[in-house]
Amino acid sequence: MTVTTDPTPPAPPSPGAAAEGGSLAAFGYHQELRRRMGRYASFAAGFSFISVLTTVFQFFSLGFSFGGPLFFWTWPAVLAGQLLVAACFAELAARLPIAGAIYQWASRLGTPAFGWYAGWIMVTGRIVVVAAAALALQVVLPAVWPGFQIVGGDPSPTTTTGAANAAVLGLALLALTTLLNVLDNRALSAVNTVGVTAEIAGVALIVTLLATHAERDPGITLHTGGEGGLITALLVGSFTAAYVLIGFESASEMSEETVNPRRVAPRTTLSALTTSGVCGGLLLLGGLLAAPSLTDGRLAGEGLGYVLTSTLGDDLGRVLLADVALAICAATLAIQTSATRMLYSMARDGVLPRSARLARVPRRTGMPGTAAVVVGVGAALLLLLNLASPQAFLAIGTTCIAMVYLAYAMVTGPMLVRRLRGEWPPAADGDPGGEADRDELGRPLFSLGRWGLPVNALALGYGLFMTVNLAWPRAEVYDPEGGHWYFQWFTVLMVAATVATGAAYRWYRRRGEAGRKPKRDSRLMA
Repeated sequence: MTVTTDPTPPAPPSPGAAAEGGSLAAFGYHQELRRRMGRYASFAAGFSFISVLTTVFQFFSLGFSFGGPLFFWTWPAVLAGQLLVAACFAELAARLPIAGAIYQWASRLGTPAFGWYAGWIMVTGRIVVVAAAALALQVVLPAVWPGFQIVGGDPSPTTTTGAANAAVLGLALLALTTLLNVLDNRALSAVNTVGVTAEIAGVALIVTLLATHAERDPGITLHTGGEGGLITALLVGSFTAAYVLIGFESASEMSEETVNPRRVAPRTTLSALTTSGVCGGLLLLGGLLAAPSLTDGRLAGEGLGYVLTSTLGDDLGRVLLADVALAICAATLAIQTSATRMLYSMARDGVLPRSARLARVPRRTGMPGTAAVVVGVGAALLLLLNLASPQAFLAIGTTCIAMVYLAYAMVTGPMLVRRLRGEWPPAADGDPGGEADRDELGRPLFSLGRWGLPVNALALGYGLFMTVNLAWPRAEVYDPEGGHWYFQWFTVLMVAATVATGAAYRWYRRRGEAGRKPKRDSRLMA
């Protein structure tokens, strides 16, 4: 494996120099992960991360409580913005099929130091996403069977007992997903494939049943009815879509385990997002049309779970909620896998504490097991915040989204600079024949062509806007009961703490390296 002593990765070779068959030799790495994943498994990685059943059920009530039925229209708006970002990422996936995609892309498009911060923010954000996904079990399992309410009392995630039980269920799920992430990736792919198939079937069945039980027509989506004014309703209502429609780049994170990744990853990145967008939009609309009431307060408090059990009956509703629970498990697994690959990618460049240990891939499993355990333990510690206050649920959820959006912008930003300088696509050293723009079978790589500049610019602008929108410390959203200023500012504080911790670590490493090597090349200190 490639391990350096500097806290920034070495200057990378040209992306077009990737050897035939997706070999990593041209990027300076050895093939350690097992390349077994096909097209459907690659699609499953992105679709499982997004997991519309998990996140729509988890955040529907938040969007409705602030935006009323009108919040439905924030879904296509956010989907359009994310498709712009995904199109940029698809170009990069074709040219840089490397694990740790966000970190690798930002390092090669910008500077190694800039890429390090992008990777650090993304790793931290994804650990938070793992915790948030695991908490979603509380939204469905107690409704499936009261025995899942182990702590007792009110199962609502916004109550003290519900929040505590969410932490208990989440910890059990994290133990299972961590174990799977330590085992062979065949087990990982099998679980993801089964989960995705069950989720797609579940979405189709739920949407069909809700459509046959519609109580009103789609015109209801033009009405508000939430808290606050129209602008606040739309901005906060967009949190639901913003949380759901992330993680599509997971197909790229798994590039080193994918057969023919330069052709497969770009297409599965876009197909995972598009499929999720359509499925999620239909779920939102179906829930609004079939809800027994839009004004009794239950839809804002209990979300889609209330719609299923009230509209379809307890027995069928519980069967469908069990499918949602399966989707939550698959989503947590996929998100933890993605975070693990990011941690592994940074560690093999020697840019993290205990890098050699984190980058270790046993031949027996072909999996970075230590990195998986670190992600699992980090997410478990975050779950303990839920024991402190039910408001931690929302704080954790929105924090992870904001950090992911910020990391996305740290890729689309330097990518736009490259375009403006006329440096896109990156030229390949020693490639006068243009093979850099073709895959290993000689077919053209995914490219936006002349649309690249406007798409890239819009993607960056959208990403920065949503980052600010998500992180804005609205008291009515993050601290509605008052007295918890740290929850109101949780996202801002978490991002600041992540950057400060990263800066402190880099300073410590530089100081140590400077003491051992006083004449080191100043270019490595960038």
